[in-house]
Amino acid sequence: MWRIYRIAILIPGLLSGIMAGRASEGPVYVVAVEGMVDKVLVQYIERAIREAEANDAAAIVFRMDTFGGLVVAADQIRQRILDTPIPTIAFINRNAASAGALIAYACDRIVMAPGASIGAATVVEGTTGEAAPDKYQSYMRGLMRATAEANGRDPRIAEAMVDPDVAIEGVVPAGKVLTLSAQEALQLGVADAMAASVEEALQVLGYGPHPMVAFAQTGTERVLRVLALPVLQTLFLLMMLGGLYFELQTPGVGLPGLIALAGALLFFAPNYLSGLVEFWEILLFLAGVGLLLVELLVIPGFGVAGIAGILLMLAGLLAALIGNVGLSFPSMREVGQAIFTLLSALALSGVSIAVLGRYVPRTRRFQELVLGTGLSRAQGYTASDAAVQLTGKQGRTVTPLRPAGMVEIEGKRYDVVASGQFVPAGMPVEVVRVQGNRIEVRPLRDLEGEAS
Repeated sequence: MWRIYRIAILIPGLLSGIMAGRASEGPVYVVAVEGMVDKVLVQYIERAIREAEANDAAAIVFRMDTFGGLVVAADQIRQRILDTPIPTIAFINRNAASAGALIAYACDRIVMAPGASIGAATVVEGTTGEAAPDKYQSYMRGLMRATAEANGRDPRIAEAMVDPDVAIEGVVPAGKVLTLSAQEALQLGVADAMAASVEEALQVLGYGPHPMVAFAQTGTERVLRVLALPVLQTLFLLMMLGGLYFELQTPGVGLPGLIALAGALLFFAPNYLSGLVEFWEILLFLAGVGLLLVELLVIPGFGVAGIAGILLMLAGLLAALIGNVGLSFPSMREVGQAIFTLLSALALSGVSIAVLGRYVPRTRRFQELVLGTGLSRAQGYTASDAAVQLTGKQGRTVTPLRPAGMVEIEGKRYDVVASGQFVPAGMPVEVVRVQGNRIEVRPLRDLEGEAS
């Protein structure tokens, strides 16, 4: 049946192709619009159109298979397509839903493959899939209506793809959002032709033989889109939380801290560049990290700064998981979904930490890296006489003990550990216990006045 419809539009297609052929003998650019519509896709399409204009292309074909994405990103692509003087063709290979429908409507011609569909452009909330508030729907209705009018298509049909309250007799009843199959779109004048491939679409539209350029994404664009996959984003979140936990268990900055930093970069960077995370959310997370570092490195103990740091970090992660625009947040249901996602990640991190702490020390590789045998006196191990003789002697801290550090006793410096408390530099201490190479000290509170 679709072949009959194709023949019906052959004559106007030929006229369009003749006009296009007169305009340019340049190549035809084929640009893939696939996956999520985000800011990375905006940059890719901008580069493609710019290069096509520079090479005086005969046409740009957008090969589409997308279920939508960010409305802001789709609007930027729409504007760029409307502004280019080069003839544009949307070839809907499978789907042009939501933001994808807006991009297709911006093209001069729409060609659909058998079995493809277009429509369902209602703005939805990212995690729940529910319709967004009416102010977002109104904005999308306006975009679809204006884009349809710009290319001579029925604006009411475009609005019906967004608003279920728009009823069109014989097309869609009230209460349903309009989605059209390829044949329906052709009958209603939304699509100009049906074709099984890009080559056939060009032939049906009357384009003569032209060299075709398959415009590819850059390596950076491909990597950013891969890193934004939900599975990898969950892994990066676990790296952040798990690395932070293990870093808090050890003094200084080591491998767990670097793993947490790598997880944070891999989590935030692709989402920020894709437009899914805003700059203030990253600043909120970094402020939390800064307060936590102040608590660990400057302020003894664990108090207000540490707790505030953890809360700010969690708030930054939570905001990153919510599909907000600026400070405009979606419904409480979507916020609750984001909270559930974050709590699930925390719980999974806790399970992973428990499993790693239980089984990793038993592995052969781990035992090759650490000393697993206790060096107790009952097994014949004793400290050197010099170390044993330090018991009961007094000295003064050279560095702060958090709880490890350095003290000076009788003109010699030793690595020591304080007995479960922070001891500032310059504090008099006493050696209370020597076990192997471990020298444990305690501060002499009664000598604090003398130390000052």
